[in-house]
Amino acid sequence: MSSPEIVKAAEALAEASRAAVGCPPVRYLLPIGDINAAYAVQQYNVAEAVGAGRRIVGRKIGLTNPAVQQQLGVDQPDFGALFADTEVPDGGFSDTSRLIRPRVEAEVALILAEDLPLEGYGPDDVRRAVRHVLPSLEIVDSRVANWDIGIVDTVADNASAGQFVLGAPIEPGSLDLPAVQMSMSRNGEVVSTGTGANCLGDPLIAAAWLANTLSSFGDPLRAGDIVLTGALGPVVDVAAGDFFEATISGVGHVSVHFTRGERA
Repeated sequence: MSSPEIVKAAEALAEASRAAVGCPPVRYLLPIGDINAAYAVQQYNVAEAVGAGRRIVGRKIGLTNPAVQQQLGVDQPDFGALFADTEVPDGGFSDTSRLIRPRVEAEVALILAEDLPLEGYGPDDVRRAVRHVLPSLEIVDSRVANWDIGIVDTVADNASAGQFVLGAPIEPGSLDLPAVQMSMSRNGEVVSTGTGANCLGDPLIAAAWLANTLSSFGDPLRAGDIVLTGALGPVVDVAAGDFFEATISGVGHVSVHFTRGERA
């Protein structure tokens, strides 16, 4: 799908990203509530990015919290692409001047050992396909000004993907992901807590949804892909100078510094 409306919305988001200045909501450029059109915008910009030499390394899942789904009037998660050039090293520096209005959330990340090319996967199928589990921080950012988004906006905007940070990998073993406890702090003060069950009941349920959805799109998850499974607790605003760290019980620790222009 590459109608003039799709192209116009995609170009507005791409220009906002280049300029690091938010644009008006793109939902007004597309048919009301048309999530398929929103994914077409996302796919347009992802294809443009790949054509320009950027490399996809996995996917992120958004809208895994039922309260957020209710707020946006949806009954399912969404997804976006992760690019290699948006990964920030654990303990490293994220330059806020390259972002618009960043926020951060703690998640369980997975790295796959096997392709998931079919449909009908459940959480046990995903667990068997996982090579590593990792603590992660997702730095979400909206190209839409002031986070004035609905479901169409965030899907079109690559699920509000910004940057991501991965901690040290561990083998999944018999880890009970719904039971893990997350605590995230900003400058030493706890600002977000949650559990694995806050992510669709189980991060593996979220990952199974993603595997099935991508297979239905004809673009399945592959061995080596990174999957950010969704927030375990509330998302928190970011400012230059902040230091965030998160601990997920049984999984590990991950951190990031936010700067503006220097050391990034």
